[in-house]
Amino acid sequence: MDVARAHRAVPARWDCEISSPLSTRIVNEFEVSISTVEHLMAALVGCGIHNARIDVTAGEVPIMDGSASVFVRAFLNAGIVAQRAPVKALRVLKPVEVRRGDAVARIMPHKTLLIEFDIEFEDQAIGAQSKKLNMSNGSFVRELCSSRTFCRQADVDHMQANGLALGGSPGENAVVFDGDKIVSPGGLRHADEPVRHKMLDALGDLGLAGVPILGHYQGIRAGHALTNDLLRALFADREAFEIVECDPKMLSLLPGAGVHLGELPEVA
Repeated sequence: MDVARAHRAVPARWDCEISSPLSTRIVNEFEVSISTVEHLMAALVGCGIHNARIDVTAGEVPIMDGSASVFVRAFLNAGIVAQRAPVKALRVLKPVEVRRGDAVARIMPHKTLLIEFDIEFEDQAIGAQSKKLNMSNGSFVRELCSSRTFCRQADVDHMQANGLALGGSPGENAVVFDGDKIVSPGGLRHADEPVRHKMLDALGDLGLAGVPILGHYQGIRAGHALTNDLLRALFADREAFEIVECDPKMLSLLPGAGVHLGELPEVA
C-alpha cells in the first residue's frame, strides 16, 4: 500500500491497539498498522526511554530471538539522552479489573511498577508458574529481557501446515514445548522462562499507556488483548488514576533508572 509519508506514523498508544490474540498490533487513522510491537515496547520501558521514534520498514517488528534483549543491547550501546522536559507518570489510585473467561488482569495502587503473573499450561514442561517482580531500576534488564516467547509443537505444526512460520526454527525465534519435552536446542534460559516472558509482554503492553505506570499489575492467564482491555478500563475511569510530574525520588523508582550494559545477562 502506497501511503503518504505524513500518514505513516503510528502512535504507540493504548487506544491505537486492535485486538490480536498472539501479538500486539497498533494502527493509525489511515489504517497503517504495525504488529508485534510488545518486545520493542518492553525494551523501551525497561530501559527508561520515554520519548522515541522507531522507524520500521515492514508491517511487523522483527521477532529476533523471541526476547527483548537485542533491542535492550542496541539502546544501551547507543546511549540514552536526558531531555529537559519533565517526566510524567500515571499513578493508579484504585483497583481496576477486567476478565475474559478464566483470564484476569487487574491493576492496583503501588508506589512503583510491580508486575505479578500466573500461567498454567497442559504441557508438563511448562505446567503452572508464578512470579512477581518490582520493575524499579534495572530489574527488567537483569530478570526478564532475555526470556523468549514460547509455543507448543502442535501450534507450530498447525501454522506450518497453513504456510505460516516456515522460516522459523526451534530455539531461534521461540522456545517450543511438546508435552514434557523442550524441543528447542539448548533448553531454557531460566527454569521459569515462560512466565518471565509473559511478564515481559505485559510490560510492553502497559507501555502503551504513554507514560510510566506506578501500580501493581497482576495477570492470571492474561494475554495482549486482556491487558489492553485493562488499559481501556483504567483510562475510562478518571477517578482510577492521576498523572503526576516525577520528582527525583520517583524518577529513581521508575523502570530503567540507572540501568547499564553490565546488567544484561550473558546469554543475551
